[in-house]
Amino acid sequence: MTIAAAFAATTMSAQMYVGGGIGFENKSYDGESATSLSINPELGYVLDENASLGISLGFGQSGKDDAKKTTLSVQPYYRYKFMKTEKVDLFVDGTFYFANTKGDGYKDKDYKVNAWGIGVRPGVAVALNDKLSFVSTMGFLGYKSSKPDGDKATNTIGFDLNSLNLNFGLYYNF
Repeated sequence: MTIAAAFAATTMSAQMYVGGGIGFENKSYDGESATSLSINPELGYVLDENASLGISLGFGQSGKDDAKKTTLSVQPYYRYKFMKTEKVDLFVDGTFYFANTKGDGYKDKDYKVNAWGIGVRPGVAVALNDKLSFVSTMGFLGYKSSKPDGDKATNTIGFDLNSLNLNFGLYYNF
């Protein structure tokens, strides 16, 4: 009974959050258009006032009618808040990610790429109220590797701070 009571007390005071982001883009070039859609749900657990563990799952699809690519990804992370105010938190995520992209009709052949990376990503969280937060991350400092099937891997070490690595999302805190 004591163990059950301790477990219940621990889980009742647990801080969980769910959220994520979505993206949509339509590009047009020389009379042809391509559409991209991404959905990235996220689940996290607050360990203490400065630390969290979480995971983001991703699904994305891009291309045009005769050439589409689909990407599935998983990205677990450890989040550390290094500056906190009443409404705004600055944090850094230590993260590992893996992504698999497959497509057909891309340059007249099947397209398959596995990519992974490990590094850190800075971010900001703004509390909109007690339960809802706006969260943004930007950039990446670390190591990335991408390998198309039948080709050599491309490996990158460095700091990437461009608009393609800017993410926005909403979190609901339990």
